Parts: sequence; C-alpha cells; structure tokens
Amino acid sequence: MIRRTRRRLMIDAAGLAGLAWTARSAAASREEIPVNVRIDRVEAFGLIYPTRGRFKFFEDALGRSVGRATVVIKITASDGTVGWGQSVPTPRWSDETLESVYSTITRHLAPVLVGKNPFDIEGITAEMNRWIAPAFSTGQPICKAGIDLALFDLTGRLLGRTAAQRWNRPGGRDRILMSWTLNPRVLDDVPAMIEEGRARGYRHFNIKVAPDIDFDVALCREVRRLVPDGFLWADANGGYEPQAALEAVPRLAEAGAAVLEQPVRINRFSAYRRLVELKALPILMDEGIVSCVELEEFIRLGLLDGVAMKPARCGGLTEARRQIELCLKHGLMWLGSGLTDPDLSLAASLLLYGAYGLERPAALNGPQFLSDLSILKKPLIPVDGYLPVPEGPGLGVEVDEAVLEEHRLRDL
Repeated sequence: MIRRTRRRLMIDAAGLAGLAWTARSAAASREEIPVNVRIDRVEAFGLIYPTRGRFKFFEDALGRSVGRATVVIKITASDGTVGWGQSVPTPRWSDETLESVYSTITRHLAPVLVGKNPFDIEGITAEMNRWIAPAFSTGQPICKAGIDLALFDLTGRLLGRTAAQRWNRPGGRDRILMSWTLNPRVLDDVPAMIEEGRARGYRHFNIKVAPDIDFDVALCREVRRLVPDGFLWADANGGYEPQAALEAVPRLAEAGAAVLEQPVRINRFSAYRRLVELKALPILMDEGIVSCVELEEFIRLGLLDGVAMKPARCGGLTEARRQIELCLKHGLMWLGSGLTDPDLSLAASLLLYGAYGLERPAALNGPQFLSDLSILKKPLIPVDGYLPVPEGPGLGVEVDEAVLEEHRLRDL
C-alpha cells in the first residue's frame, strides 16, 4: 500500500493553480470536477476464482483447473472516496500473469499514482507508459486496465455520475444479450453443452476453433443444426497457420459461422489482408488490438472487418471507448467479448456495451465458467440469457470488502 508523504503534499499544493485550469477546461457538460482531490493510497489484492466446467485457458498441463486469477485494485482518494478495479491476466492467452500484474502495480505503478489528480487520466496514462514502456503496443495493458477501471470508478463516484451520463450516451441498453461458449474435446459433447446453455436461458453460441479444420467445420455444422436461429461466432485465437486459415474461412462460412475472430497470429499481416479480400466471412481481430494506434494502422492497411472488443485487453475503458468510436467512424463491425471476466471487470464491459448499444450477443463467459464466488454485494447474474447493466455511479457496483479479505491471496 502506497501513501503520500508530507513532502509530496507540499509539492502537490504548488501545482493547484495549473490543475484548476486543466480541470475547468476539461470539464464536460455542467459537472464540476474536484481539483483538490488526490490519490492517497493504492492497494492490490490477488484473488483466484474457482472455475466450473472445462475452459482450455484455465487448465494446467495435466488438464486440471487452475482457477481464474485476478488482481483487485483499490484506489483511495484524499477525501476518503474509494474506487475499485480489476486486472484479469490469463497466461495461456497473453503474456501477463497474476504475479506480474501484482508486482507491477505495487512496485512500479502505485508510486506513480499516489499524489496525482485522479481526473488527469491522460497524464496518469502517460506516466504509467513511461514506467512500464510499450513494445509493439501498450506495455502490460491487462495490468493497466485494472488501474483504469479503478480510476473510472473513483472519479464517477466523486462526480456522482453513471458511465452513460459521463459519456453522454443516453438511451443505451439496460441489459446485454449473452452468448454461450463451446470448447468441446469431441463432437459428442456438443448436444449436452448446448442444452446446458439453453437451460440457463442462452440462445446464441460461440465456438473455439483451430487448428483442426475438419473438426471445426463439423462442430460448426452441429451447432448450426441444433441452434439454427442463433448467432454463431467462431474464434480461432490465432490458432490457424495462414494457408490453413485461407482454407478454413470459406468452409466455416458454408457450415454456418457468422464471423471468424483472430484466425491467425497478429504478426501475419499479409494473411489478414488476403483473408479480408476473400469476403467469405467478416474477419475480426482481438489479441492484436491493444491501442488505437495499431487499430488505425490496420484499418488503413485493410487487415480487418471489425474488432472483438475487450476492455481488459486494451488497457481499460478509456482506450476501449476510443476503439469503438473508431469502428463506428469507419463503418466496421464490433462485437462484445471478454476474458472470462468476474465482478468488476465484467461490470466495466457491461457498462461499455450497454452505453454503445451492442447489437449482437456478447461472449462474456465469466458467469458461465466461474463459480459462485463474488466480491460484489449484489453479484452480476444472467437472467434468461441477459446480464443487467449496472446503474450506479462509477462502475455501478459495490464491493463486499469482508468477502475480499476472506478470499484474497496472502503469499504474493
């Protein structure tokens, strides 16, 4: 936990006049941004959610569940107001781990944040990127997403405003239609998986594909046969080689897939252009879109038809919003996805997708694969295949600190 020193307080006081001007010029609508508030403490808590069912990203080498690792972030302002965020590292999906996120926050980012005005998001982001530098794109974006969410929650509570109000997005959705994830080992597993989803109110399904094209096509046909009216979304997670992807795309389209997400690894630029030029299926990017810099470049190069959005992937709500705005500007498809998000990370995705009126089912599979553990006073639970969009200020949810204290890791 990092606190401000008396010397830091004196240094901060010297810059109040400039910060007051910045706050006035940046203020939106008629809301008055508090210019004297500062970040006083930054705390991080490791937390692992037990999983249920099988999901390949949360298995060890022997196929045993390792749980869904997260880091919960608590940022306390100088007036005592608290904001909460959550980072959701997934080592089999990205290059970030529970340990890397926790150490980066506690050793590198917390000292940078303490003493800052929480409304200075651009300044804080620049400072975080100075200390955790970019490589191809933003350095450790999943880690930084948790900070971004905590700042959004904190500033929203200080203002007493919801996400939709702050973004000037009235009339959005108050609930999000959901998609059930299928990742079977064999085709015989599919009917029972679909029935499990239907029993919980789901009518749309997304499938994990690659590298076996024949299996993927057969899976697609089986799901389409069993759910002829559902939105069928295929996600390869970069698992095809370029030539295999060129073969797979028209076959998956013929089998009933509506889109193909991340068919090859992100560094295969020429393969993406060829796949888009086939026009057999909309080609979406996911893992490769971290910041608007590469998204703008990939649009310019004609490498994609759309984006599978994940606030947790791209550094949080601030950057995710910009990416949706870019998709809308260029007439590209955007779908709502996630990283098996629990609690706070899930709430952030729901706020974003609700405010921007997500049109297609969202692949937010946290409620599907995570157990009943929740650190929220009112857990987010699907009803008839929909998740409610939180309504309160900030992230719109309340953390039960007693539950967090009971379940947090103590040996990081």
